[in-house]
Amino acid sequence: MKTIPPLRRCAFALFALSLCFLNGCKPADKLTSEPGGKPRVALIMKSLANEFFLTMENGAKAHQKAHAADYDLIANGIKDELDVSRQIDLVEQMIAQRVNAIVIAPADSKALVPVCKKAQQAGIPVINIDNKFDDAVLAQSQVKFPFVGPDNRKGSKLVGDFLSKKLKPGDKVAIVEGVPNAFNGQQRKLGFEDAMKAAGMTIVSSQSGYWETDKANQVVSAMVTEHPDLKAILCANDNMALGTVAALRAANKSGQVLVVGYDNIAAMQQLLKEGQVAATADQHADQLAVFGIEYALEVLKNKAAPADRETPVDLVTAAK
Repeated sequence: MKTIPPLRRCAFALFALSLCFLNGCKPADKLTSEPGGKPRVALIMKSLANEFFLTMENGAKAHQKAHAADYDLIANGIKDELDVSRQIDLVEQMIAQRVNAIVIAPADSKALVPVCKKAQQAGIPVINIDNKFDDAVLAQSQVKFPFVGPDNRKGSKLVGDFLSKKLKPGDKVAIVEGVPNAFNGQQRKLGFEDAMKAAGMTIVSSQSGYWETDKANQVVSAMVTEHPDLKAILCANDNMALGTVAALRAANKSGQVLVVGYDNIAAMQQLLKEGQVAATADQHADQLAVFGIEYALEVLKNKAAPADRETPVDLVTAAK
């Protein structure tokens, strides 16, 4: 076999590299669907430590398994609800991998807009689920993303209206809010306020538990010390309701203060039966991502301009 001198081999390599550059060779293209192949949909969620998003992920994976011939799924989440920078990184990674569509439940309604706009500008449709992007930031950024999800204000008002029937006008109540920059947290707070004000209750405190059990526990421990005559606490998600129940138990107030939540995670079922929680709202976590994925596939197929699509949210009590 004839050996090619080292200098000539180097020249050949440089020539090949220049041809690759001129023709736009991109090693990352190996990750892109081949023409006529299955689209790859990226699902980017919030904290997988939250049972709600774990249920969402499992529902999405079950749907993909049942429709394996139609699309491939890449599912990712962050470690905790406040890890916004990590979620931005995940979107950047999906852009680099040139997925065909992104379905995202943003940890922050404002901070994720720029990177999702970048994805859209790269030709990747973005479907917003669970937590709606901030309208003012969208307008300022001159970008639109379809929102597929429930009316959180309507859902929390359902819960609040049910609670109000167990109270009397003038009773003191408190709200444990979600992350302040999360649109769904803002809407749930407004829904609780709508219900309490309509029923004549007195809201004596409203503080953020940042969606987390431990933080809600700390907030509620302080609330019941400051307001020993509280009659009810309305929590913007079930994780915080769990922390609230624990705080009330530690303060020897179990059964004296009514608690409601939102999400209908499995851990709430026993508390509902025991009467430690009066109600929660089910926005069907196992289907929420599926609704977004199906819409993304519809957009890819029809190339139509997508619009918002409202999904169901239902009241859940011990009776149903």
